[in-house]
Amino acid sequence: MSDSLKTIRELADELGVNKQNVQYHIKSLPNKERLKNEKGIILLTIDEQNFIRAKILKVSTDKVLADKISTDKVSTDKILTDKVSTDKALADKILTDKVSTDKILTDKVSTDKENNFLIEKIKIQEEQIRDLKEQRRNGKEQLDIKDSQIAQMQNLLDQQQRLALQDKKLLDEYKSEINDLKALKMPTQETEFKHLDNQYKDEVNALKEKLENLQEQIKVQKRIEEQEKQRKWWGLWRK
Repeated sequence: MSDSLKTIRELADELGVNKQNVQYHIKSLPNKERLKNEKGIILLTIDEQNFIRAKILKVSTDKVLADKISTDKVSTDKILTDKVSTDKALADKILTDKVSTDKILTDKVSTDKENNFLIEKIKIQEEQIRDLKEQRRNGKEQLDIKDSQIAQMQNLLDQQQRLALQDKKLLDEYKSEINDLKALKMPTQETEFKHLDNQYKDEVNALKEKLENLQEQIKVQKRIEEQEKQRKWWGLWRK
């Protein structure tokens, strides 16, 4: 048998199909007469093989293409379905995100208002604290000034008291001398000593009066300072 001739089985095996498939396409051959070998088995020429091969390959290609189209349609339908589901999920997510965003923005606005209120309140309290510190500092400075004035007046009073004691001592000495002179009975100098006695008495009285005035001024100054302290503490307590 020529190598160019093939049986139906051989061609079916070559094309990977069953024998009935090849036999079905043999009916479409232009010539109706078939070559046969000595055993009566049909032999197919090159042209017949090519014709059947083209038919089978076309059918296979068409089937593959149809299967692919069907598969592609199923995939496309699935993609479209998935896209619809995805679009719906995306739309739901966008809506949910918008609601969440609106809530976040609303909460942020509310929080910002509360923060601004707290910031303003803190600023006011800080300003009040600065004012209070300034008032206390001014009050302390004034108290320091008053204390310094009181110390100066106290020093002056001490000096006046020392001078008064010295004058009294001197006056006592003069009185003692006068008494001694009187004891000596010196009428000619009696008038003179009496004059001196009266002069020192006047000086002592003047010093006493000056001392009393100074003590009164100190008392008045202390009352004013006490009133000033009470007024400041009252003002601070009311704030």
